[in-house]
Amino acid sequence: MSRAKEIAKKNALRIKRKKRVRGSISGTATVPRVTITKSNKYVSAQAIDDVAGNTLAAANSKTLGLSVTKESASKTAAIIAEGLKAKNIDTVVFDRNGYLYHGVVAAFADALRENGIKL
Repeated sequence: MSRAKEIAKKNALRIKRKKRVRGSISGTATVPRVTITKSNKYVSAQAIDDVAGNTLAAANSKTLGLSVTKESASKTAAIIAEGLKAKNIDTVVFDRNGYLYHGVVAAFADALRENGIKL
């Protein structure tokens, strides 16, 4: 199997997991959905109110001048937590966006918990 086909299959499986998870979770104004997106260079996250279709808080490691590491995921989570606390939100629903829960994704979730946000 060529490298391009392997990558396409890997992405297709991630999209399949993403759709399966998104069918069961949704965010509201009081309990938003926090979703993480990662690439080979950056980590970004958003807190989303799915009912109104609004983004309540957002952070990106690119604007912070960071790369995709566990430390940068923790700093990005701290920015999200700060934005949520400013809006008096302390509970969220975590959407890992089809990624496996380890490494950067797990570090992001742990940093949210450390900053006082309940998942």
